[in-house]
Amino acid sequence: MEKNQFSNRLTGWYDTHKRDLPWRHTTNPYPIWLSEVILQQTRVDQGLEYYKKFLNAYPTVSDLAQADEQEVLRLWQGLGYYSRARNLHKTAQIIEKNYNSIFPDSYSELLKLKGVGSYTAGAIASFAYNERVPIVDGNVFRVLSRIFGVFTDIASSPAQKEFREIAQEILPDKDPATHNQAIMEFGALQCTPKNPDCETCPFQEQCYAFAHGKQGELPVKKKKVKVRDRYFNYLVLEQNGKLLMQKREKKDIWEGLYDFPLIETKTPLEGLESLMAHDDFPKELIKNHLAFKDVSKTYKHILSHQRIWATFWTISFEGNWESAGDFLSKKESEQVPKPILIDNFLGELN
Repeated sequence: MEKNQFSNRLTGWYDTHKRDLPWRHTTNPYPIWLSEVILQQTRVDQGLEYYKKFLNAYPTVSDLAQADEQEVLRLWQGLGYYSRARNLHKTAQIIEKNYNSIFPDSYSELLKLKGVGSYTAGAIASFAYNERVPIVDGNVFRVLSRIFGVFTDIASSPAQKEFREIAQEILPDKDPATHNQAIMEFGALQCTPKNPDCETCPFQEQCYAFAHGKQGELPVKKKKVKVRDRYFNYLVLEQNGKLLMQKREKKDIWEGLYDFPLIETKTPLEGLESLMAHDDFPKELIKNHLAFKDVSKTYKHILSHQRIWATFWTISFEGNWESAGDFLSKKESEQVPKPILIDNFLGELN
């Protein structure tokens, strides 16, 4: 199939089925970039509200650059993968400082920005400047592998080059931006990971996967993510109606967010005695008239590589304790950025 014929059929489908999304009504690189970062590993229906919140809070890249990182993280709260928010903020500062708040206007220049990879650079270059550059995301991998019968493992090093070459070959000279939007939308709505709508697919006759019954096998992704279990025991220390919260500083999940003093164990603890006997339990607390109040249910929180099993131990105490955190009121705890796990617990606590 010639590239123009492929693209015409694809964009014809797009004209009929595309979703009305706000970032598709602009060629301003800032909101396009913002939407792409938010939608990495986030569904459109969830990401849309965050996109609106961020644009409302930070209408320009300069506004975002000048924002406080803690405020950016708080606004991001609930989206997960918080490194995206930190990188978003840092990149905005680079654009303001080094580019006078003006985005580079080509794929090659966009790639020079810290935190901007080939996919994001391609999206901005294509959608903002209509540059003829292919975009290859998970949806595009799936569409191309199924239609053209590509069995290269998409988690392997050669895959990116091979799929980009195919995407480049079918990319039309005229209006490549619409073509790129269309193939991504086609993967999201028609050629879905499970139960693709093959019966109404405009590429049914040309599709390798449909002809050979390989929809469930393509794309090939052999690398499996190993998920580890972690057991979090949070000390919810209460004094005068306030709770002790700490900012996570270590290079670990939720860096820069606030939670409670934490004791991590290899297995679940059996009770309060086990908690207080643990080597990491702050022994100086025992001298401060502790009063155990409650132990929560176990919260299960799933991340891409980890399963968190969290238990919250609410303890009140009198006296002083030198700690790295601060006692926060209910209002103050609402204003600091924190993992959704902590937010959910506080919501049930109140």
